[in-house]
Formats: sequence, structure tokens, C-alpha cells
Amino acid sequence: MADERILVVDDERDITALVAYHLAKAGYRVTTAGTGPAALEAVGKEPPDLVVLDLMLPGHTGYEVLDELRRREDTRDVGVILLTARREEADRIKGLAAGADDYLTKPFSPEELVLRVGAVLRRLHAPAAAGGGAVLKVGPIAIDRAAHLVTVDGEPVDLTRIEYRLLLLLAERRGRVQSRAQLLESVWEAHAAIQPRTVDMHVQRLRTKLGGAGALIETVRGFGYRLNAPERAARRR
Repeated sequence: MADERILVVDDERDITALVAYHLAKAGYRVTTAGTGPAALEAVGKEPPDLVVLDLMLPGHTGYEVLDELRRREDTRDVGVILLTARREEADRIKGLAAGADDYLTKPFSPEELVLRVGAVLRRLHAPAAAGGGAVLKVGPIAIDRAAHLVTVDGEPVDLTRIEYRLLLLLAERRGRVQSRAQLLESVWEAHAAIQPRTVDMHVQRLRTKLGGAGALIETVRGFGYRLNAPERAARRR
């Protein structure tokens, strides 16, 4: 049985009760909140392993709650699944780009939600990739697998968990083109609900955070992305 703690945040009591019931049945320890401020208060008292978060909440929106979770040092690695009636692609992309681990729309299957919760938690608890030493270097970029730390020219870079996983995968497969489908499968363990455009959004944000080193990530038109060694990137200019 699972031992992780899940916080369910939704202002619709029927949905909260439904989600809490199925998660508790699966063995998770479940707490609930009905507003954005109540969710942040609950997280402050005891950070959960994962939050199932509605977007349309009283007090603070789900986006605001998510931003705060990713800003705080003690909650930046908490799993977040957005569960919302907003079905537009723009909302999905905004949520995933802000750092959500998954996005599920209402109406939804409680059984599917439980499976997605398990998938996100497995990713969170997965050990760092082995092989090639603890620190992987590509030009000025250094990735410390053990510490989950990225530096550029010795300066730390603040990445979300998804951005870190994306960069690590590209670095481990440096010089090889990775399609959007491959990246979705490996980084997000994605299902059809996550669109390929999500990869483009995260690559754009990752390049910005890496500064000049972001130029090492090459767009291969019609295929996907590749992380190049500095000398190859220089030849492309």
C-alpha cells in the first residue's frame, strides 16, 4: 500500500470527496482544502508528496498556488497534478510550463487519476540516472546528478524538475536528435493528453535560463532537438 500524502484542493465538495475516496482506497494519506489560501496553509504545515489542484479556486487561483509551490524551497519538488474544467490547449500549456507534472480535465475517471498520481510519484522517487560519473559536463554546462544541480560556468541555474529532466536527457544523448515524441515519452512519460507543443515551451524556457549556453540546444526542423558540444554549436554560427 502507498504511504505518500496527497493534498486535494478543489472548491467543489463532491469532487473533493470523490477524489479523496479513491486515493484513500489506493492507500494514500489524503487531506483536503477548498480555497487557494487554505491549500497554501496546509502545505506550510506539512508539505505533501503531491497536490491534486483545481485551477478555479476562491482566494488564489490554482496557477497562483502552483507558482507559490514552485517558488518555495521546501515545496518546489512537490508533485502537482492540475485537475480542472479548463480544456483549452492554452491552459494546458500554461499549467505544464508553470511546473505542473500532469494535467487532467473534468469530467474525469477517478481510476485514471489514481494511475496518474502513481506515475508522477514514481518519477519523483526515481533514482538519479547512473553511469558516466556523478557530474555530466557539456561545454560550460555541468549537471550534478546526485545533487540535481545545474551550473553554467560555475553559477547555479534555477530549473524546474521538468526542465532539469529535459536538460539531463539531452545531455545524456548529446549529439543525437531527440524527437518531441521521444522527449514527451522519456521526460513526461506522457500520454496523448500532453501536446508536443509543450516540449517547445519548455525548451524555450530552458534556453533562456541557460543564458548563452542555451545556444547549445539546437532545433532540428521537422524532427526535434539536439544538445551539441560547443565546437559543433560554433560551426553552426
